[in-house]
Amino acid sequence: MVIRFWGVRGSLPAPLLPSQVQEKIAFVVRHIQAHDIESTASRERFLSELPLWIFGTVGGNTTCLSVSFDDDPANLLIFDAGSGIRELGLSESQRGKTARHYHIFFSHFHWDHIMGLPFFLPAYNPASSLDFYSPKPQLKAILSKQMEIPYFPATMDSFTHQILFHHITGSVSLCGSTIYYRKMYHPGDSYSYVVDDGQHRFLFATDVELRDADFCINEENKAFFQNIDLAVIDSQYTLEEFIEKFDWGHGAFSSAVDFAAHWGMKHLILFHHEPVYHDKKLYAILKASEDHIKSHKKAGLRVTLATEELEISI
Repeated sequence: MVIRFWGVRGSLPAPLLPSQVQEKIAFVVRHIQAHDIESTASRERFLSELPLWIFGTVGGNTTCLSVSFDDDPANLLIFDAGSGIRELGLSESQRGKTARHYHIFFSHFHWDHIMGLPFFLPAYNPASSLDFYSPKPQLKAILSKQMEIPYFPATMDSFTHQILFHHITGSVSLCGSTIYYRKMYHPGDSYSYVVDDGQHRFLFATDVELRDADFCINEENKAFFQNIDLAVIDSQYTLEEFIEKFDWGHGAFSSAVDFAAHWGMKHLILFHHEPVYHDKKLYAILKASEDHIKSHKKAGLRVTLATEELEISI
């Protein structure tokens, strides 16, 4: 399976500001010297030594990622419909892809996780098929509400008529995989998902404040959290800010590292970034996470910062 990130921020979109672009350029100008541009080799060396936050941006769109399967290109799994789903839709349209069957799973319905749905271009293609999934009932009413006057000029009646709404009460079988869900701690509830294709297991756990019960070694937890190859986990805050915002329903990056290591997960993706954290701070959090792994001897765990357009195959 291939996981691609379209939106990685939490709470609300956080676009890169002109002043932040200028900060990146100014950093390079301050550090470059004459010998750094003498040859192709010196230029490449100089660029390779620049900090990661200089190159591009983590991204400012809210939560959305897709899961695709090489042997089933006609179907696409999507998790959450934050503003990032607009980018996904544009990518589908610009690449000239034929209409597909889109299966959209929702962790919950806070605005930052549904706000992009009215801008998802494939939804307006009559040849597309849309299936929506949630453990919460009244899914159609919830999604339709934001596409009503005065909130939006077009209703969901403008979408393709090939739409189904699924109130899931057990596992779902799609694309040769089984999708499981579990309710986690978050105000108003949030659901995490595991996609299991029989060879690999992918965990999507956004908007989660990890609790002691999630670390408890029992059969229910082992069935959901063990043998995870790739884990996308809410790591919105530094530990200091998490303490200030305890019970807000989000986590600290150090807790995400501890949790992934505790359950023997192979690869952790830090996700649902705080909107006021700029690129430099987010890459500092990545470095702190790597140091946390080393200092606590959490061998075998790899950590990556979620960025828009990041694509990972497992």
